[in-house]
Amino acid sequence: MATVINMPRLSDTMTEGTVATWLKKVGDTIKEGDILAEIETDKATMEFESFNSGVLLHIGIEAGQTAPVDSLLAIIGKEGEDISALLAGGASAPKTEPTPTVETPSASAPSASVAIPAGVKVITMPRLSDTMTTGTVATWLKKVGDTVKEGDMLAEIETDKATMEFESFNSGTLLFIGIQEGGSAPVDSVLAIIGPAGTDITGIAENYSKGGEAPVVAKTETATPVVTSQPTQETTTSDNGRIFASPLAKQIAKDKGISLSQVKGSGENGRIVKSDVENFTASAPVASTQTTSQPEAQATPAVKPFVPAGEVVTEEIKNSQMRKIIAKRLAESLFTAPHYNLTIEVSMDEAMKSRAMINSVPDTKVSFNDMVIKACAMALKKHPKINSQWKEDAITINHHVNIGVAVAVEDGLVVPVLRFTDAMSLSQIGGSVRDLAGRAKTKKLLPNEMEGSTFTVSNLGMFGIVEFNSIINQPNSAILSVGAIIEKPVVKNGQIVVGNTMMLSLACDHRTIDGATGAQFLQTLKMFIENPVTMLA
Repeated sequence: MATVINMPRLSDTMTEGTVATWLKKVGDTIKEGDILAEIETDKATMEFESFNSGVLLHIGIEAGQTAPVDSLLAIIGKEGEDISALLAGGASAPKTEPTPTVETPSASAPSASVAIPAGVKVITMPRLSDTMTTGTVATWLKKVGDTVKEGDMLAEIETDKATMEFESFNSGTLLFIGIQEGGSAPVDSVLAIIGPAGTDITGIAENYSKGGEAPVVAKTETATPVVTSQPTQETTTSDNGRIFASPLAKQIAKDKGISLSQVKGSGENGRIVKSDVENFTASAPVASTQTTSQPEAQATPAVKPFVPAGEVVTEEIKNSQMRKIIAKRLAESLFTAPHYNLTIEVSMDEAMKSRAMINSVPDTKVSFNDMVIKACAMALKKHPKINSQWKEDAITINHHVNIGVAVAVEDGLVVPVLRFTDAMSLSQIGGSVRDLAGRAKTKKLLPNEMEGSTFTVSNLGMFGIVEFNSIINQPNSAILSVGAIIEKPVVKNGQIVVGNTMMLSLACDHRTIDGATGAQFLQTLKMFIENPVTMLA
């Protein structure tokens, strides 16, 4: 039976999407894991992967058209299958008319003398996260003159949140590199040009304007990309040893502990898809050449220069894109949101007993931070004004709880998000935090895993920090700073005894949270942490 594919919701704020490019056409055979299209959301242009196999029978939204989320995007089924009933009750029509095939050149477009030849594709700096305005090319994985196949990794691009591989959706020869390694440029700047070998691209990069592309020159015999007639190779790696796999396949392989280097891909250009990993059966170890070149895992720390006594020596370290964005956004938060801090001390004696009991259960591991996150989620449901954000004309109260967990990485700080934290158990929170933090430190987080937080927790207790104040992670209205558990004399029932306490500091945005409201939230949070059994109710 045919399957209807609707316009997906690819970000938390997405209400409509634009089909930037179709990578399949009607009549093509689709395998599970194949990339169907590139869809432009309000935040980024993202690959849309098929979770169904069959033949592409219908395309409901043409390239360049925009439609609401859940509109009819495509139909996949058996070849020749009757889909008239599905079309009759299909989705609403797209909101915009298709972009004309040929536009009249404007002042911002290249002139006719530098029109883009047929078969040539200008690749621009992609927007890889919702807050990304500029990107830095960390590494080029191809050089000018190299043959590029669809699915090859062109470069590693550093955003404000992570370093991500950038995949080519075009085949041909790499004719031009617009941003050198280490160079930064705004989103939509010319990153590279791909086309048939030997094509004259003089003036294209200098005059290219996103949204004002020059008319395509009439087709010539030399305009056919050289790789379109090549058969697909069933290999999962490029010449530099990198593995091509869909994000879903990578996640499943990680969960199952499977090395992708042992999996044979059945997708396009040997790409590993979900079914390849699910059907993989481990065999005897085979010698592999893929273990030799992993510079990111074997980087040697720089040797500090010898400094003779009495000499002044300075060292200048270039700011990474992440560091620049951290500086910009935290400065904006501190200087635009009127911060104030509330501090409370909580007893951790019962929490320590409860954690020891919980962790005595086989295959269960819960940290004190997990307990704090769970307590925050429950306290936020009781005090929704803390779970808010400021807008000039209104205050938005979030009745869902998505807690961001600040994670220190080599270049700065990222905040992966636990969605619907209030519905998660302690063990689920613990497993999710370990997974997100681990991938954050290896720069493997996806952009949508760092979006949509409504409240943030920052913990420096593991570094022995007893008490500190944090800067609010906008657009949240509050952030909780968690200190170390310390053993000290406390008064209980009129007696001085040894106890374990922890300091919590809540930074609030005074535009949305009054002092009494913040104090009441901390009292509720204290109650949950000091009596962990109440979190099970």
